[in-house]
Formats: sequence, C-alpha cells, structure tokens
Amino acid sequence: MTKPMQLRGRTAVITGAGGGIGRAIALSLARRGCRLMLTDIDLPAAQATALAARADHGVEALAAPLDVADRAAVAALPAQVQASFGGADLLVNNAGVALGGSFTQVSEADFDWLMGINFQGVVTMTRAFIPLLSASDDARLVNLSSIFGIVAPPGQAAYAAAKFAVRGFSEALRHELAGSAIGVTIVHPGGVATSIASNARPPRGVSAERLAEQKARAQRLLTMPPAEAGEIIVRGVEQRRSRLLVGRDARLADLIQRLFPERYWSVIGR
Repeated sequence: MTKPMQLRGRTAVITGAGGGIGRAIALSLARRGCRLMLTDIDLPAAQATALAARADHGVEALAAPLDVADRAAVAALPAQVQASFGGADLLVNNAGVALGGSFTQVSEADFDWLMGINFQGVVTMTRAFIPLLSASDDARLVNLSSIFGIVAPPGQAAYAAAKFAVRGFSEALRHELAGSAIGVTIVHPGGVATSIASNARPPRGVSAERLAEQKARAQRLLTMPPAEAGEIIVRGVEQRRSRLLVGRDARLADLIQRLFPERYWSVIGR
C-alpha cells in the first residue's frame, strides 16, 4: 500500500487562490498544517485567503499578485518562494478563465488569451518550479484540467482545447517523472459553484439577453460547493492519486465517454 503524503510542514504554491477551488484547496491544505504561497491576479482576494489560513489554522501564509500569462512574473516567483519558505513541495496550477461562444464567434485574440492562461500558464509555472520541486524529498504537481478535458461540448472549443492540453501535458510529465520524488495529479472537476461561468468573457455577436440566458444555464450546472471540491482534491493529493474526477457529473461524463467514445455528446447533450 502506498504511504500517504504528509502535508504538515510542507510548502504549497497555489495559483488562482483568491476564490473558488483555489481558495478551497488553500484552506484544506492549511487545515493540515501546510505553509502557503498564494497567488492571484486579484491580490486583495489572495490576501483574504492568506488571512483566513493564518487566522483559522495558524499556518504561515503569504500572498503575491500573479498573472500566470506573464512569463517574467512567473520566472521571478520561485526566488520569492525560496527566500520566504526555503523551497516548495507542492505546486497547484489552478488559475483559469472561461470564454463563451462557438469557435467562429471567438476572436483569435480571445482564443489566444484563454490558451495563454489555461494552458501556457500551467506550462510556464511548471517549468519555473521544477527545480524547487526536484529539491524536495517528496513533492507533487497538481494540475487542474476539467471534465471538459475529457469531453468536448459545443460552444467550448477554446476551453476544451486548453483543458485537453493540460491533461496531455500532465500525463506525459507523470511518465517522465516516474521514479523521481515528484508525483503528478491531474484533476477533472465537474460543476463546482465558482464564478468562472459568470465571469466568462462573452463571444462576439450575441445579444445581452441571449448571453444572460447562457450564463444562467451554465450556472445551474455548477452545484458542488468549492469547499467540498477542495477537500476532495487535497485528500487525493494525500493519497498520491494520479487522476481525480471531482463530482458525480464528472464521473458520469467520464463513464459515458468511455462507453461511447465517438457518440458521447449525443448522450450527454440530452
């Protein structure tokens, strides 16, 4: 039986930690005595998560502003983590954005914007922190994909492209790092009640009424509390799971895709 990963006294770096799943993961790690470097493009939100971790769980927690699409800012972060904590044992690539609309409705600039955050940001952060993780005696890389990294619905060409890319990148890394001190966990959340749908960048040529209807429909599918998702993910890290399906909807979609690899959307779409 695999020995669980002990998180007390470890240092975790989390992107997108100002809210949603990122905040929930941070607080679940804090409950286990993990020290935290929390980043978000919204610094006050990351600072609020750090304050909650310190106040409620007594752990050392710092916050830093970070746009994961800014390669220079990402490249500078490991030195800050090294100076503050002496290293890093856990990297959680959680930051992400959403973009509505079919492929023809999405501009090239918007498509590239999403890919730069949801995929290239994961790659850039991983490249920056591999040296620190390699120096740990027990490290883990946790990459947030999505159920849309397993199934690809219409209207989500950019998002699915990025999340499938995160999945492929992470699986290859897991094979490359086998036998090292760095494990890799790929996370596929289903409908978690975050603000990602309401904050999605709108497509071109869609009326305000239609856009509001689409967002409301998407929001109705986001039902799992972030705290529950965060706890599932951290338990999976402790158990050294290589693949996590978060939520009944994610598990069901995964099953349907495996049963009907060419026709899954005719089933799920209904």
